[in-house]
Amino acid sequence: MSLLLRWSWLLVFALIVPADLPAGGTQRRQSLVRRRHGSGPLYTSAETALQLSPMAVAPPLRHLAAGTSLRLLRRWTTHDGEDWLQVQALSGDPLRGWIRV
Repeated sequence: MSLLLRWSWLLVFALIVPADLPAGGTQRRQSLVRRRHGSGPLYTSAETALQLSPMAVAPPLRHLAAGTSLRLLRRWTTHDGEDWLQVQALSGDPLRGWIRV
């Protein structure tokens, strides 16, 4: 019984603890889209591509520079857990597309 209890604790430790370590399973990316104050427009915090559809292999429509203002149209979560936003650029050509956040 004692041997079974020791192996159980070892298994729990080996499976749960690495998920909380920096090099483990939970890696968080810094968001590419930020809202400045309240419910105003969104702004990109880094250069990103505006894509045709919410798929990683979708062709880019246009590259957005950091600080580009965007209007949020809708949010989409894929079956893999990736979050995508359909946005419209407020500056320049009012092009609609998708960005991954």
